[in-house]
Amino acid sequence: MQLSKLEIKGFKSFADKVIINFDEGITGIVGPNGCGKSNVVDSIRWVLGEQKTSALRSEKMENIIFNGTNNRAPLQLAEVSLTINNTKNILPTEYSQVTITRGSSPSRTIRRFSTGNTAARNAEHSATSNPEIRPGSKPAII
Repeated sequence: MQLSKLEIKGFKSFADKVIINFDEGITGIVGPNGCGKSNVVDSIRWVLGEQKTSALRSEKMENIIFNGTNNRAPLQLAEVSLTINNTKNILPTEYSQVTITRGSSPSRTIRRFSTGNTAARNAEHSATSNPEIRPGSKPAII
């Protein structure tokens, strides 16, 4: 199983949509202090189901939504999508690519699983029953 793509919008410091492609080999995220490198890791933890605010370096869950700046209004939705290549069939589904999306507004949180172009209940069940990506699990991020 390999991470393929991460899409972040409205999560912490990411007001605009950012897409990070994880090509084969090593992908590094570099930048100066305060540019959001740790927020990338937090977004992966969050989309995989992390619910402890301390693990996301936040005091309350509402703080994960972009809160605005002097020049930019706050957003009402945070959304992160993580696409996983499943070419080795580690996830028990026939699909070679699975996308997990988690969104949160001040009033609710939404999780969605999709395979290819359509949402699939089997993929949702498979993904949540897999201990590597179920809510509350401790993902390893290298």
